[in-house]
Amino acid sequence: MARIVQKFGGTSVGDLERIRNVAQRVKLCVEAGNQVAVVVSAMAGTTNRLIEWANQIGSMHDAREYDTIVSTGEQISVGLLSIALQNIGVDARSWLGWQIPFKTDDFHSAARIEEINAKEIIYRLNKGQVAVVAGFQGIAPDGRISTLGRGGSDTSAVALAAAIDADRCDIFTDVEGVYTTDPRIMPKARKLDSITFEEMLEMASAGARVLQTRSVAMAMRHSVNLQVLSSFKESPGTLVQNEEKQMEKQKVSGIAYSAEEAKVTVVGLPDKPGIAARIFGALAEIHINVDMIVQSASTDSEKTDITFSLARSDLWDAVKSIKNIKEELDFERLDHDDNIAKVSVIGTAMRTQPGIAKRMFEVLSDKQINMQVISTSEIKISVLIQADYTELAVRSLHDAFGLDRPD
Repeated sequence: MARIVQKFGGTSVGDLERIRNVAQRVKLCVEAGNQVAVVVSAMAGTTNRLIEWANQIGSMHDAREYDTIVSTGEQISVGLLSIALQNIGVDARSWLGWQIPFKTDDFHSAARIEEINAKEIIYRLNKGQVAVVAGFQGIAPDGRISTLGRGGSDTSAVALAAAIDADRCDIFTDVEGVYTTDPRIMPKARKLDSITFEEMLEMASAGARVLQTRSVAMAMRHSVNLQVLSSFKESPGTLVQNEEKQMEKQKVSGIAYSAEEAKVTVVGLPDKPGIAARIFGALAEIHINVDMIVQSASTDSEKTDITFSLARSDLWDAVKSIKNIKEELDFERLDHDDNIAKVSVIGTAMRTQPGIAKRMFEVLSDKQINMQVISTSEIKISVLIQADYTELAVRSLHDAFGLDRPD
């Protein structure tokens, strides 16, 4: 007998017929002799509608009340799925985040899970009952409902899998697995049979939307076996696993991109200790995540420029924050561009195969695509380019590294 967590996203439970289909999938897993916990998102479009209502009633709303509103979508889903399971003879019970509980910190609307008391869930699973758990939500120290931010249901599923010592966490989505790149841009993109945690984490952080970054990091930290599957097709998915299980398969795994980036350059900063810390400290105070950072010498030897990238949605808050401390920083001007994309080549091959960066840069140069910022890690090379060239860059790099060919 295996203990399995199954997570179904918003499109998987998008209407009543799809919820019935999910119930049949869960039943098959139970009939195979498994203990099953199911984590579900709100029905597709529900959360966006709730957010819109919250913004319409008051754009400057209390984050605690915002969480009260947006968490209701998952409450509907778990109730409907539990009824669907009961109607086909499966003993099932719904659970909200505060009932388990998922204990989080107090940063409402982007809370982080701190602890899960899974004792009762484990007891129910051992009794043969299916636990249908609301993703995306928990309970803050003040006793109020908290939410985990966009994509939080993936994180809920992985956290629950770790808490109940599950054998596997299956993430059901509207795609059949993890691809070498976005099939909408590159029809020749190939589904991967397996990928390492590190590669998946880099792909998620670089823009691939199959799995949420926090969930991959948590799975890696707690050694939770992940599998990405389609809710709509009976086909093998993609296993996300530790690198030692595929050491002989070091390769370039994929091309990821994010077309919703922005770039900020603070020009003419005094070249002295503490300046960078003050800039990024101010951004951290308003919970803005910064990605790529480059510091370069200005034409004036006593000045320096700092360039960084961030999510396009955070651009104006970041600009405002830096302008508020202009007098303290004593910089000359603030440049920004919201027509930016990040394109990344990802793979464990970079540890052992020289020349990957050279090949990437040659391909972009041949296509007359200018690289504005370059960043590297042990298994990733990322560049910022003008967003207009995103599709050309992705297709060209995918071809250059032969990613449409089988391993």
